[in-house]
Amino acid sequence: MSDSSNTILGILAGTAIGATIGILFAPDKGTATRKKLVDQSNHLMDDVAQSTAQLKNQVVEKFHSKTNSLEDEVESLVSSASYKAEDVITTLESKLKELKAKNKKLQTATK
Repeated sequence: MSDSSNTILGILAGTAIGATIGILFAPDKGTATRKKLVDQSNHLMDDVAQSTAQLKNQVVEKFHSKTNSLEDEVESLVSSASYKAEDVITTLESKLKELKAKNKKLQTATK
């Protein structure tokens, strides 16, 4: 887990614990305390849902960033290989031309 997600979880846990302790020690009737606990748990659920959505968005953004980076790297590699292949072909063609010339000289010398 990343540092930001650990921080978010820590803040949420601290908030939940603090709110629960505050409500339980407050001098209220049982029904009022239970209502506060329900309200606080609903608020906490909303916070968790929001934090989860933020974390999901961060993961998606990171994934897209890495995917684009990988595509660029592959394209660069293919381009580099293409230039090298072209160099090899050019070298082979020149060597073939030299061999043909030598072969032609050998054939005319033996006649």
